[in-house]
Amino acid sequence: MSMISPYVGARSGYSARRLLTALLHGLRTVHVEGLRILVDLVPKGLYARALIIIIAPIVVLEGVVAFVFMERHWQAVTSRLSEATARDLAALISVYEDYPYDDGHSRLITMARNKLNLQMSVLPQGDLPPARPKPFFDLLDRELSRQISSQINRPYWIDTVGQSHLVEIRVKHDDAILRFVARRTQTYASNSEIFLVWMVGSSVILLTVAIMFLRNQIRPILRLAEAADAFGKGRPEPPDFRPRGAREVRQAAQAFLEMRERITTHVEQRTTMLAGVSHDLRTILTRFKLQLALLDDTPEANSLRVDVDEMQHMLEDYLAFARGHGGEEARPIMLKTLLDEILDEANVTGVDVQLKMRRRSKGVTLPLKRHAFKRAISNLVSNAARFGETVIIRAATERRWLRIEVDDDGPGIPAEERDAVFQPFYRLDVARNQNKGNSGLGLAIARDIARSHGGDITLGESSMGGLRAIISVPL
Repeated sequence: MSMISPYVGARSGYSARRLLTALLHGLRTVHVEGLRILVDLVPKGLYARALIIIIAPIVVLEGVVAFVFMERHWQAVTSRLSEATARDLAALISVYEDYPYDDGHSRLITMARNKLNLQMSVLPQGDLPPARPKPFFDLLDRELSRQISSQINRPYWIDTVGQSHLVEIRVKHDDAILRFVARRTQTYASNSEIFLVWMVGSSVILLTVAIMFLRNQIRPILRLAEAADAFGKGRPEPPDFRPRGAREVRQAAQAFLEMRERITTHVEQRTTMLAGVSHDLRTILTRFKLQLALLDDTPEANSLRVDVDEMQHMLEDYLAFARGHGGEEARPIMLKTLLDEILDEANVTGVDVQLKMRRRSKGVTLPLKRHAFKRAISNLVSNAARFGETVIIRAATERRWLRIEVDDDGPGIPAEERDAVFQPFYRLDVARNQNKGNSGLGLAIARDIARSHGGDITLGESSMGGLRAIISVPL
């Protein structure tokens, strides 16, 4: 008596579990990949998705109707027509067998043509032609063959493909081959084209009406999206924008207009308040400067002058950060002209700043808040010049985006600190010492301005080993 080791059984069970686990993992992977591909293929736009919601039921409904029509109507009509044709053939064959005249069956042939609308001929005795391949839709072949087999107990051959409008039938008799030719309409439901044309025509009409209505319903949503996008980028809204469309869309548009009015009022009030605050504080600083101008040139007075200048610089940064874009409207600006101004102002301070632009980017004109955008780039350039000896400005267009890079050869910023430096008043103590009269608001102001244009600012490592600041805005 042989025995199986428990160890072998355990190993077999372990292998089976591993195989089952691998199989389940493979099926799960295929399922996830299939869903991912399906999600990628699904249209992302509301217009396309709404069309699919309308088209899919129509296609399914017409498919079901067509299937039922083919299976019921075509089959029933074709079966009855084939049965009638087979009965006519059987009657002609019976008459042929008992034909009393010696006229070459001319009377029988004439009767078949005039009474039964069949072309009949008597061929010499021989073999039937080889069977031909059946057509893709073999409903006629199937029904006609079934009816001939039940009505005529003799070998036969049919051809429904050779001539599209005719059907040829040959029956092997004891002393001859009887050949019959009938019109296809005698054996097959010929009104199917009318049904198909009606079905396709009605579908086209329904889809046309659906597309027209959908376009009218989607257009207000698109206009609302354009208005919201323009407002977010500080650009003027479309001149013909107003609440229209369905009730829900009009409510959303009206809510957007009210929100825009509240935001605009808030910005105007804040700008007015900051203008008053800045005027009062500048007046006090001006008095300080006048009083210091009357003092002698002593170390104490010079130290106070430096402190007042730093205080004024920090005050300008605070007000600029609090003001944001200040309600400035976007206008078409030529990029090269703006960058040339920034380059000239930077070179006056003695910093080595270079400008490199691609040829196709030199003629780029895009809507910008000129003073705000200039301040954002100037902040990046001044920040690079403060910690590096060489600064390079690069400008290029990529698809529908403008990309401006400011590179320096300074110490750079560690990767883990690059997001934190955009926080207001954040200071670095190691990589880029910001105890040089800097308020810690330059990058925060620059990012706020970039985002008000619908873009952003990111930091990376420059080709010179320092910091690369990238400002991207849509064209």
